[in-house]
Amino acid sequence: MASPLTEEDLARLRARIGVLAAELGFDQVGVAGIELGEDERNLERWLAEGRHGGMDYMARHGKLRGRPAALVPGTIRVISLRMAALAEDPARAAAVLGDEGKGYIARYALGRDYHKLLRGRIAGLAARLTAEFGPFGYRAFVDSAPVMEKPLARNAGLGWIGKHTNLINERAGSFFMLGELFTDLPLAPDRPAPDRCGTCTACLPACPTGAITAPYELDARRCISYLTIEHHGSIPESLRPAIGNRIFGCDDCQLVCPWNKFARVAAEPDFRARHGLDAPDLAALFGWSETEYLARTEGSALRRLGFRRWLRNLAVALGNAPPSPGTAAALAARADDADAVVREHVAWAIARQSAPRR
Repeated sequence: MASPLTEEDLARLRARIGVLAAELGFDQVGVAGIELGEDERNLERWLAEGRHGGMDYMARHGKLRGRPAALVPGTIRVISLRMAALAEDPARAAAVLGDEGKGYIARYALGRDYHKLLRGRIAGLAARLTAEFGPFGYRAFVDSAPVMEKPLARNAGLGWIGKHTNLINERAGSFFMLGELFTDLPLAPDRPAPDRCGTCTACLPACPTGAITAPYELDARRCISYLTIEHHGSIPESLRPAIGNRIFGCDDCQLVCPWNKFARVAAEPDFRARHGLDAPDLAALFGWSETEYLARTEGSALRRLGFRRWLRNLAVALGNAPPSPGTAAALAARADDADAVVREHVAWAIARQSAPRR
């Protein structure tokens, strides 16, 4: 800012942040301090145990995650924002999971890529604040840098970190996305949200692969979201049957969370499903050419997979699908795929199709 802000200025600024954020489509905004000592220690322990799997970037930038001012010098506060991202009623999601011939995509990924959508809105918020109050230091983030978005959102009063390690809001459940504005504005921090999980442990047994090893403890190496999105190599054979028909991410721990009775379909049209990917036929997806894949995932978070990992995930789901001539033909057509990882997963799927099911 060109000149120091008075307490009255800061109160007016904070009020305007709430109004402008709502106008830009955000459901809630809060302000957090930058003290993350306990969260940083928890991250260091998690990394030391190797629970990050192949996400080497987590270890490379571990120190920055817990120290916002080291990431963006001059930062003294973080403005945290959330926006509902649920593409459809959760009951519909459960129905797709129950149809083994369909492919299940995490509900946040059915529409436009949330990274671009939220980042643009947060940049718009900063621009409007600058226009009204003058220049200030800031940098916007949406899952794009070493940022502890969930602890910061908790400290900003947006929700608590549940036993499945996702953020939960008592009025909106957990089907939302987060973004941050690191800033040098000396705003008053909001009160951190209290943990309201209570004695509930519904999310632990709901995890298909047992990735939630204890309350508030996640082993990414077993997590379907990690295996289908972040992991680049061969998916461990022992975990493939439990992946079922999930081809991009997993929502199981959220679907059973009682707080998601308050979740609402996103008001933002860009989060709505595109190209029929809310309940797609697995064999049809497996028949896509790379050109079709690129065209139908343009502007979507699905694009980050790349065509080969897309095929790898589909091969696993087809291996878990009920045996049928269509499934057999789809797998046979890619038995000699040019990619070794795809070939290996197709071979596994073909063998699983012919093996007795328990």
